[in-house]
Amino acid sequence: MDGVFLILNRMQFKWRKWNRTIHRDLGYFFFGMVVIYCLSGIAINHRDDWNPNYIITTWELQIDVNQEFNKENIELLIDEYDIKSSYLNHYKPSKNELKIFLKDGNLSVDLNTGYGWLELSKRRPFFKAMNYLHYNPHIYWTWYSDIFSGALIIIALSGLFILKGKKGIIRRGAWLAIFGILLPLIFLIIFYY
Repeated sequence: MDGVFLILNRMQFKWRKWNRTIHRDLGYFFFGMVVIYCLSGIAINHRDDWNPNYIITTWELQIDVNQEFNKENIELLIDEYDIKSSYLNHYKPSKNELKIFLKDGNLSVDLNTGYGWLELSKRRPFFKAMNYLHYNPHIYWTWYSDIFSGALIIIALSGLFILKGKKGIIRRGAWLAIFGILLPLIFLIIFYY
């Protein structure tokens, strides 16, 4: 009988070992996703402060309005001002305004004063691609993001039980977890309800 208990004891499921393994391996596997969603989340959170997808540059120009604005003259104007974009089209929304469309922007000209406002945009490296993924561009990416979200729940729950003792979930970890839950609840109570 002692032999049976010895065998059962050795066969006992080592849940802490499996917990650490799952936590570690999911953390490694989804490392890139965590970085993508965190950085693009920060960028999107501050979209009132900056454009996370495009770098937009603007210039004021003084243009000679005593000319005919046709395609050839507009292309010469673009070369004259060394505008790093190519001509697409133009039209006059009113008799005193000219709108020129460029590959990466536009130029608005007041035909009375010659005052021009040039706006060019180019994709923001790195952030544009991450934000594209953050907005779930395709059904397959949505599925992968859902799997990632489920994995984050597993990583969070398994993380609660990594440490034992006074630094684990029964003491210090419990207080930190409680405060981590209370802060979003307080925010909701103050700003949402």
